[in-house]
Parts: sequence; C-alpha cells; structure tokens
Amino acid sequence: MAVLPIRICGDPVLHSPAAEVTEFDAALHDLVRDMFDTMAAAPGVGLAGPQLGVAKRLFVYDWTDDADVRHRGVAVNPTLWITPTPAADADPDTESEGCLSFPGERFPLKRSAEAILQAVDADGEPFEVRAAGWLARIFQHEYDHLDGLIYVDRLTDGYARTAAKIERKRGWGIPGQSWLPGVDHLED
Repeated sequence: MAVLPIRICGDPVLHSPAAEVTEFDAALHDLVRDMFDTMAAAPGVGLAGPQLGVAKRLFVYDWTDDADVRHRGVAVNPTLWITPTPAADADPDTESEGCLSFPGERFPLKRSAEAILQAVDADGEPFEVRAAGWLARIFQHEYDHLDGLIYVDRLTDGYARTAAKIERKRGWGIPGQSWLPGVDHLED
C-alpha cells in the first residue's frame, strides 16, 4: 500500500485517451489499493489511472451520500451512459467540482443528472451501477480522465479564463509536474 504522486494538468498522460486494461493480475490489485490510498490521502472522492501516470482505463471512487450510504468501488474498462446535460448555466453553489489534477480549485460545471456505469472490477467481474446526483457527477468526472479530459477543459466563458490564469500563475500546463498527498502543500 502506497500513496503515489498525482499528475498535474499539462502532463501528457492526462490529455490522451487511456488504453484498455488487459491484465487482471496482482499488479492490478496493487495499483487499485494504491489508488484508494492516494485518493484517501488527497483527500478525494475519485481517482483515475491517468492521474497517477498510468494510461489505463480504470478509476476508483469512494463517496458517502446524504443518507449515509457509502458508494465505493473500482471501475475497469468502463462504459458510461448519461442523460442529456441541461443547457442551463451551472449553479456555483450546488454544481461546483474540483480535481486532484487541478488541485485547490473548484468551478461550477453542468453535468448530466443521471448515469449508468457498466464496467468490470479488478477481478474482471462485470457490474452495473445506476447513479444520480453527485455519484453520477463523480462517474462523469473520472470517466473524462480516461478520455484525456480534465474538468477545466469543459468550463465555459469566465470560468475557463479564470482556470487558465490560475494554471499560468502556478506554472502548470507543462509535462512532468505532480504533487504527493500528505507531503506537498499546494498553495496560492
């Protein structure tokens, strides 16, 4: 079990589609354990392979909803089906999200209200999860990472400009940058 460095926007692995997982072995199980450890240390509610420099189609998630139900798992080689995204502007109070690969920031982003995640687990066993609300948002966010997108890539208008300014100010947007949860303290 280990906490691994999280890549920061600009690293090529974050901006390229990830490859299918083909080996369901001890190395995959070790990676999944490390992903959960890293996500917890960050802390976060989701973490995708590319965020750790692993260009493979998998992500982990761990979130407890308002009814105190814990949603935790690993999705390997997922497919995500979503309802249409409303055309309205995102509400800054209820629809803001952050990303461990753009640490310390949150921006409003409109997402689909419902999603169906179909994937296999670390043993290759298929499963399906129907999600709504924040769990659907988590799935969409992590799935984007597998396609080479960071949530700031989806921002519009002023929020996109603000994110770009923050990226320049912090010297992000270039290959090879990362941070280690529990060690690095990223500040303005």
